[in-house]
Amino acid sequence: MRTRVLPTRRRGRGDTFGRATEGIARGMGTPWFLIGLTLFCVVWMAYNTLAPKPWQFDSAAIGFTALTLVLSLQASYAAPLILLAQNRQDDRDRVQFEQDRQRAERNLADTEYLAREVVALRLAMRDMASKDFIRAELRSLLEELDRRDADEAAFGGGEPAYGGEGTSTRG
Repeated sequence: MRTRVLPTRRRGRGDTFGRATEGIARGMGTPWFLIGLTLFCVVWMAYNTLAPKPWQFDSAAIGFTALTLVLSLQASYAAPLILLAQNRQDDRDRVQFEQDRQRAERNLADTEYLAREVVALRLAMRDMASKDFIRAELRSLLEELDRRDADEAAFGGGEPAYGGEGTSTRG
């Protein structure tokens, strides 16, 4: 998206500069930097106000012109360094956002898959015979076998139809 004005020979060099700008921008955003800059200005103005005239290098009479130039120079470098650091942070945020989006898509797909599996299991469980159903079927089969045995015994038979040689398979 961004074009390079000057080609770099090594990739690491651009990253080193970017990390340095972030370090400087991070340092400028601390209370210690503000305290240090304030002390620097106070010492500068105190020296140029209280020192003997031949030793002063920035006159208070003309509004501390050199101090104003130093602070303007510092501000002119600080603003682009802060913007560079913000651009790098924006790039990192964009990559992190894309990774989060992909992770959310994977989580959604996994959740939908698991929901379909749960529904399939519920449907499969609905088709499965329950313990009570199996007991009732076995009871009805036993009753039917008992009736058949009773019918065969009453009509002539001696041997039950399911036993073979006169032995009962039921206990």
